[in-house]
Amino acid sequence: MRWADVVGVDGSDAALAAVRWAAADAALHRVPLRLLHVGPDAAAGERYVSAAWSTALEVADVEAVPDVRPGDPREVLVEESAQARRVVVGISGLAERTGLPVGSTAEVVAMHGRCPVVVVRGQEPDRGSPVLVGVDGSPVGETAVAVAFAEAAARRVPLVAVHVWVEVEPDPWVPVDGRDWAEIAESEREVLAERLAGWQAEHPDVEVRRVVERDRPVRYLVQHARAAQLVVVGSRGRGGMTGMLLGSTSRALLHMAPCPVLIARNREEPSAG
Repeated sequence: MRWADVVGVDGSDAALAAVRWAAADAALHRVPLRLLHVGPDAAAGERYVSAAWSTALEVADVEAVPDVRPGDPREVLVEESAQARRVVVGISGLAERTGLPVGSTAEVVAMHGRCPVVVVRGQEPDRGSPVLVGVDGSPVGETAVAVAFAEAAARRVPLVAVHVWVEVEPDPWVPVDGRDWAEIAESEREVLAERLAGWQAEHPDVEVRRVVERDRPVRYLVQHARAAQLVVVGSRGRGGMTGMLLGSTSRALLHMAPCPVLIARNREEPSAG
């Protein structure tokens, strides 16, 4: 079976930005790109898809396939994710024309998609800037690290691996001032190095920049994303339960990151609780 990328199309600027990103990505990975419009007006859909097709071909020589159909864009995009290599959506495009809250389609697809989902937002990324990945030590986070290394290798750019450790509730028997914060930070750096070691061996040509911070993950991921072309995160965080469809950090990044966000996911992961 030949996997294809699917990008949501509706004629909005946000959707066209997603098409531009998806076209470059499909060409990079040498896969077809399906331009999917879902809505009640087939004639309008044909116009949107035609404009998207022209936009895609301006970016790269990619095999673009038009697809117009009726229905709810959220439901159809989630259904299509079962057969897609990845699904790409703009953060506000599809929602604006349905009367739904801004970004709701992107969030629903990111939460329930059965394949990796890319939410495109912010300015056109610099193709020479690094890929950014959040590393939390969870099994789902391991998938994000694997995807991030592959993306950095394909783009021939550095990988910035950010590990943010959060202070746990203090032990009432241990004075806060008595903690050896330097020792804790060094331990966290060792954790990050261990998590990256196997992947660095598999991708020796990828330059890796390690960042260890003590704070809230979203703050530092957003900060470092300003200099990145893509941020990769897992679908659930270290504390995520099976029924949690999207971790709080990943969900916040969908609305705050200044560059495209890739929600990494294994196909066997549950997507509907």
